[in-house]
Amino acid sequence: MPQRTERLLLDPTTADDLAALHEIYGDARTWTHLPSGRHRDLGRTAEVLERWLDDWRSEGFGAWTIREATAPELVIGHGGCAVRGRDAGAYWNLGYRFRPEAQGRGLATELSRAAVEAAGLRRSELPIVAYLLEHNTASARVAEKVGLTLRHRAPDAGNPDASAIRLVYADRELSAAQLAATLA
Repeated sequence: MPQRTERLLLDPTTADDLAALHEIYGDARTWTHLPSGRHRDLGRTAEVLERWLDDWRSEGFGAWTIREATAPELVIGHGGCAVRGRDAGAYWNLGYRFRPEAQGRGLATELSRAAVEAAGLRRSELPIVAYLLEHNTASARVAEKVGLTLRHRAPDAGNPDASAIRLVYADRELSAAQLAATLA
């Protein structure tokens, strides 16, 4: 189910998006806040793409492939909300990644507003969560703009940078199971 915002075309991610998504997820410039997250080969992107496709199959909803309405031939990003965690630990995870050329124009906020609204219409009983590293102040601002509040701050376990601090934003208080799922 494609969606449209003022400036964006939001399409369900498909297997045909692999090459365009790898351009984004393989670009070191899109990982300045978490260099270890970069997809170093197409196989890594294909592996993650399978999970994104499974989100659409299991929930009927997941992250979108993003294009600008004025230039629909180019994929500029990927993001939205997807259910993560299981049972009592389930939550909507809000996330996104944009080509560097598309950053800094408010598109992440525009996407995030649409994603939060759509997720809330599907399973409003689940909290909406965004987790990020503390030095990623732009993503923190986006989380706050879409109504999320800082709920947790702690060292980012497993991060190659031992000084990294993880922030967890959510639209409501999280249960212990939900918080644990965001930290796993």
